[in-house]
Amino acid sequence: MGNLVAIIRRAGRVVLAALVLLMPLPALAAHPAAAHAAVRASLPAASRINRGDTAWMLTSTVLVLMMTIPGLALFYGGMVRDKNVLSTLAHSFVTTCLVTLLWYTVGYSLSFTGGNGFIGGFGRIFLEGLGRDTVSARSMAVPESVYMSFQLTFAIITPALISGSFAERIKFSAALWFGGLWLLLVYAPIVHWIWSTRGWLAHLGVLDFAGGTVVEVNSGVAGLVAALVIGQRVGYRREAMAPHNLVLTVLGASLLWVGWFGFNAGSAVSSGGLAGMAMADTQIATAAAATAWMFAEWGARGKPSVLGMASGAVAGAVAITPASGFVDPTGALVVGLAGGLACFWAVTYVKNLLGYDDSLDVFGVHGVGGMVGLLLTGVFAVKAIGGTAGALQGNVGQIGKQAIAIGAVTAYDAIMTFVILKALDFAMGLRPAEEQEREGLDITQHGERAYSE
Repeated sequence: MGNLVAIIRRAGRVVLAALVLLMPLPALAAHPAAAHAAVRASLPAASRINRGDTAWMLTSTVLVLMMTIPGLALFYGGMVRDKNVLSTLAHSFVTTCLVTLLWYTVGYSLSFTGGNGFIGGFGRIFLEGLGRDTVSARSMAVPESVYMSFQLTFAIITPALISGSFAERIKFSAALWFGGLWLLLVYAPIVHWIWSTRGWLAHLGVLDFAGGTVVEVNSGVAGLVAALVIGQRVGYRREAMAPHNLVLTVLGASLLWVGWFGFNAGSAVSSGGLAGMAMADTQIATAAAATAWMFAEWGARGKPSVLGMASGAVAGAVAITPASGFVDPTGALVVGLAGGLACFWAVTYVKNLLGYDDSLDVFGVHGVGGMVGLLLTGVFAVKAIGGTAGALQGNVGQIGKQAIAIGAVTAYDAIMTFVILKALDFAMGLRPAEEQEREGLDITQHGERAYSE
């Protein structure tokens, strides 16, 4: 009898699902995404999952992970001196390990579940309740396990980016503690603000498609604060500190460029037209920024450096990140050109004027590029693509919302980063002894050398 009831219930669900799929949806006809979400919500969890979208999100997750290891590791590793290359690579590698464990333990839950407008809840501590076919409010067509893993790769690269600001002058133990504390106290709340269904910036109407606030401004501001708190490298501006291997840096930048398609197009959480537009925008903006930086440097210094071209490409990818799902290709071109020029100015003039030692220009590229991209998202967002009508179409208010997001993230990030660093400095010290720094962090922190003597 029990089996008969179960069969009847199952048959009823199938019939219901068929009726829903065949039923006209006049009230939702103007909003296909809403119609699809309503249909999926009516189905059993396993039936809601779209294999094409899932395949794309699996691919995007791998692409974004590639951005940190090996992409960022090589990009940063080539720019430091040869006595610090292993230490620099280790920051990206160990951040991948540490953040994965923290994300599994509590980070994902604090970022994306329950809570209030400012911080998430504990519904997914140790990923409790996450099964094979569970979905989330932001990933109705793909398994929540895939969406969780995709967001994990964002959580990995953000503190890894910050490590470029204090490269060549921080204890490895201090870097570990900083990365873990910063992830939970800064990154998770800000992700919740902008990407959780309950986040206060999300409810304000801020447009950030793939992480202009969450990743770029967040890492850039933290990098600037870290550079100021930790102080300049020994011999800064008195000794040569040229990159030891720009081949590694260009290879790293190239991997970052390719991986950014997963970063931006993957943020559509689908394999449809929105992902396609985000991919096109990313390519156009990245190329435009690299070209703009090249010509700006050519005019200012007489020669276009390969390091400048690589840095310009990263700057363009940064700038288009918040806009990639909201602007058309022409908007992407302008965002890329503006991002390349603004970041060139920040790295070559502002940094020298103010005298701070941001070793690998985290603030100049990610902080400034993210801010430019966020503001221009408010200008060029196209309603037909996924944003509100931009300022050029009369909606100046969106720029104000974007500015509020920049201000809120900057203030919270700067204060919390300062507090974390000062607490760690008091508890364990941030820097190695001067003689250890002169000898190099590879040998003094890890007991190894990248190259045999």
